[in-house]
Amino acid sequence: QVQLVESGGGLVQAGGSLRLSCAASGRTFSRYAMGWFRQVPGKEREFVAAISDTGTTTYYTDSVKGRFTISRDNAKNTVYLEMNSLKAQDTAVYYCAADPDAGTGIRYYYAARRSSNYDYWGQGTQVTVSS
Repeated sequence: QVQLVESGGGLVQAGGSLRLSCAASGRTFSRYAMGWFRQVPGKEREFVAAISDTGTTTYYTDSVKGRFTISRDNAKNTVYLEMNSLKAQDTAVYYCAADPDAGTGIRYYYAARRSSNYDYWGQGTQVTVSS
């Protein structure tokens, strides 16, 4: 069982930056692949970024490539999402999620993007970007 708590959201002007954190409970954090998703009212939850259990593999949705960076510190049981050059369309509730069975290689390539593959979710943190 893993409990996830996000923090770091807030209101920022377009072009600004925010750093989201997701703190995980439990001693098995290093075994989980982690992901960030976001959701706006009336739309499905959208994949943003993912990182493998060791941190050696990362994936991003095209709209955030070059602006967002996902990272993790397994010693601190924490995953981060550094968000730069924020745009109004980045406004959403951001969720972190943990996948205990992500696999490797091509299997992980597809699994990372599917919200249904993640077993544990945080409560979400609101990010609002004003234009």
